[in-house]
Amino acid sequence: MNIQVRNLTLEDYQDLTESTKEAYHNTLGTWTKEELKELLTIFPEGQFCVEVDGKVVASALSIIVNTKKTNLHSDYDSITSNGKFLKHDSDGDVMYGIEVFVHPNYRKLRLGRRLYDVRKELCEEMNLRSIVAGGRIPNYHNYSKELSPRQYIEKVKSKEIFDPTLAFQLSNDFNVKKILKNYLKDDKESMEYATLLEWNNIYYEPNLQSNSPTKRNIRLGLVQWQMRLFNGLQDFYDQVEFFVRTVSDYGSDFIMFPEFFNTPLMSPYNHLSEVDAMHQLAGMTEEIVKKIQDLSITYNVNIIAGSMPEIKDGKLYNTSFLCHRSGNLDSYSKVHITPNEFKYYAMNGGDSIKVFDTDCGKIGLLICYDVEFPELGRILADQGMQILFVPFMTDTQNGYTRVRSCAQARAIENECYVAIAGSVGNLPRVNNMDIQYSQSAVFTPSDFSFPNNGVKAEATTNTEMVLIADVDLYLLKELHEYGTVKTLKDRRHDLYTINVLK
Repeated sequence: MNIQVRNLTLEDYQDLTESTKEAYHNTLGTWTKEELKELLTIFPEGQFCVEVDGKVVASALSIIVNTKKTNLHSDYDSITSNGKFLKHDSDGDVMYGIEVFVHPNYRKLRLGRRLYDVRKELCEEMNLRSIVAGGRIPNYHNYSKELSPRQYIEKVKSKEIFDPTLAFQLSNDFNVKKILKNYLKDDKESMEYATLLEWNNIYYEPNLQSNSPTKRNIRLGLVQWQMRLFNGLQDFYDQVEFFVRTVSDYGSDFIMFPEFFNTPLMSPYNHLSEVDAMHQLAGMTEEIVKKIQDLSITYNVNIIAGSMPEIKDGKLYNTSFLCHRSGNLDSYSKVHITPNEFKYYAMNGGDSIKVFDTDCGKIGLLICYDVEFPELGRILADQGMQILFVPFMTDTQNGYTRVRSCAQARAIENECYVAIAGSVGNLPRVNNMDIQYSQSAVFTPSDFSFPNNGVKAEATTNTEMVLIADVDLYLLKELHEYGTVKTLKDRRHDLYTINVLK
């Protein structure tokens, strides 16, 4: 599955129409091609869609209105000028959402949230005061004889009644400002009632024409994972989904699990040799990765699935999987194998070093021991890496100190952020995985725009928890050009260089 959020085009009209009919069960009308063309002419950046495997299955359309000239309490036909959009004003102060729908076959993927997120980002970039919309209440017809619209809305708010549209809007920080009568003609499900909803842009500056604070900040979620025994694979999935859901609820762009975080699943094979038990675990990797891919799409967060054993061409590798929320999948196999990994598991080192393009910039992946080799970080920095993710597993404090100290050095010398995540606790029934020591953290370069100690955030040592931290990519650009020192620019290429042989 490949998911892409992008601006709508006129070529999408057929898909848009088909998906609209499915979303509304043919009970409400669809946009004409002329109406869509007009929207794309007057406000192309405000028309969004979600494409899944090449087909448009969800969309969000909007115009800009001037609240001094437009009565927001008007009905739908008045707001849209019956499809002529005469109230659109590029110098207005409010974005008015005139359409949001998701094809029913794709609603479990939470595509509506993605559309709301990009609409909010656009509102902030354009420095608009708020987003408003008239929201249908499609389940109201089931309660109209016993409840007034106001009573119905209050019961939806208190979760006594479920309304798919209103509940979704409330969960996305929209507030009900007013009940609108006779809002949408022929909306029998809502009995032609609607809610006037508003989301306020906290970054709004009345005296500025444009403001763009959102594109610069990336939110990271690091899971300091408690090693525990599971009754089966489903218990493991439940624990993983718990953390993914939690981090997603905080609006994180990335979540990272530690190195070998799935090794509790080796416990049924503890009677085997370490290498055979690891091969048994590797046999589960494909299924686990597929499940985590599904979670990344459902919860709209890029997941770095720690690392897991992987068999390629009959050889065993320690591999990290990057599950993009778009549905794409990338992987990186640990280059430098520790003596322990070679001795007990006959692990092989990977032979690929590359940066991954994500919807939040360029990132690098190194696994534990790899971060202790400065050449790898420098190669990734030369490829444009902005955030380096390092899942690790260390059993003692001195092992952890090596990873932490080297990670901090990589952040300084490569002018990037470095995030590390490890496991805590113990696994007495899994040979060679018995104890863990960890303090997950996010490190920064060392200059005036960053924390004095180069530590953006850090977890409590040896405690299961989630660490959430925001990193500002614009500060990296400023550091590169105007920093007190410029470690990347000041290298002596006339004396030395780093070459990748493969």
